Amino acid sequence: MSHRIRALHTDTTITVYQAYSPELGVPAARTGRFPAAWKRDRMTWIKPSFLWMMYRCGYATKEGQQTVLAVEITREGFDWALRHACLSHYVRGLHADQAAWQRELRRSPARVQWDPERDLHLNALPYRSLQLGLSGEASRCFADEWTVSITDVTDRAREIHGLVRDGDEEAATRLLPEERPYPADDALLSHLRA
Repeated sequence: MSHRIRALHTDTTITVYQAYSPELGVPAARTGRFPAAWKRDRMTWIKPSFLWMMYRCGYATKEGQQTVLAVEITREGFDWALRHACLSHYVRGLHADQAAWQRELRRSPARVQWDPERDLHLNALPYRSLQLGLSGEASRCFADEWTVSITDVTDRAREIHGLVRDGDEEAATRLLPEERPYPADDALLSHLRA
């Protein structure tokens, strides 16, 4: 299936990734909570795919994205966000019309994008990976209610990057989180598949 969520998950949690400047990321990992400086009124994007996060932050080399966080959140919260999400773009046949989609987008506290999954070299793969944008109520709940733990995985990202540069893909692959299909049924995703 080309639109499927793959993630590190347990019976009660799912791990998503974000990258921040060290000023935000380091205190968040140290305390296991997002600091007051983390803007709860802004849209924040979470990514269940570690390699998509590596693509986005350039293996923790991009300005303002040098600290990579693994944020373990409740599956209950993640599923709530999916149920209340809207696709980030209009799709003929899925939405009644452009105006209906825009109304849904304004109303939704979450939005979904499906982007090509990435390999170790950050090349696009032929299937899609979920990105979930959270705003308003969803963003506040993510920061203050759904978060179970925050771990700084920057060193691991850099180690994987080094192994890839050295041509040791086997060792790099062994360090990747074990991302398996997330148990999301059609009721949870049917309104989010293009």
